[in-house]
Amino acid sequence: MELFPTHAPVETGTVVAVLVHHLGFWSLNGCRISYLLDNDSDQAFGFAYGTLTNHAESGEEIFEVRCNATKQEVTYRIRAVSKPRAAFAVAGYPVTRLLQSRFRRDSIVAMKRAVAD
Repeated sequence: MELFPTHAPVETGTVVAVLVHHLGFWSLNGCRISYLLDNDSDQAFGFAYGTLTNHAESGEEIFEVRCNATKQEVTYRIRAVSKPRAAFAVAGYPVTRLLQSRFRRDSIVAMKRAVAD
């Protein structure tokens, strides 16, 4: 999976394209950052993006990182609400859900790698 532009700013209105290789083909999915999460302190950061019309799904996804200094814990949360939009996503609905599950796992691995670096 690749994000374009690579170092897109995390601010409301930013548009990105997510290039994904799955099941032997590539798909390009457009998204726009809809809003930044209201954080009650400096110990949380997050944003939500909505899918654009060329995205295989129709919906919204939230990404949030929260630090709890008292417990010395960092949590990473992804929350998604979507339904298939593209014909192949509708026809292959069980596979679509499997790919979304894979994305969540890959995202967690990427977050751990980013923190370790």
